[in-house]
Amino acid sequence: MRLKQEFYHKDAVQAAKDLLGKIIVRKYDGKTIKVKIVDTEAYCGAEDKASHAHNNKKTKRTAPMFKVGGHAYIYLIYGMYYCLNVVTAAENNPHAVLIRGVEPLEGLNYIQENRQIKSSKIEDLTNGPGKLSQALKIDKSLDGCNLVENSSLYIIDGGTAAGD
Repeated sequence: MRLKQEFYHKDAVQAAKDLLGKIIVRKYDGKTIKVKIVDTEAYCGAEDKASHAHNNKKTKRTAPMFKVGGHAYIYLIYGMYYCLNVVTAAENNPHAVLIRGVEPLEGLNYIQENRQIKSSKIEDLTNGPGKLSQALKIDKSLDGCNLVENSSLYIIDGGTAAGD
């Protein structure tokens, strides 16, 4: 079952724990990829010096962090890697959870096609925030998308990995 809006109405620390084991579903070009979230990192709003929204810094880049929980915040690092964050908490309280690592469940062939790496280790495909975004074809076009309503990128409960 798709996570409901209420799931995201919590601080980033609790959400980071609760997202572990949940399933990210990515659909594009008639393809479906499902991955289990296995590593997260919390960014706790305006007080968190490591957060892009430290001191309530709202820019065009950080604007999705100020949305109500349940939106995606996607940004580019090192000029080449996208990172997927899940916005949590209330509107204008910029908490977010960075998805650091996932485990492939469905669509492994698409993940391999998207990553095109030499390693034969499955964990090397998605064991980092930039790697998983590349594997799932996540880019800036999904920044700010509503994870509760979007049909291309959303999260379901871990108990329903086989279907949705």
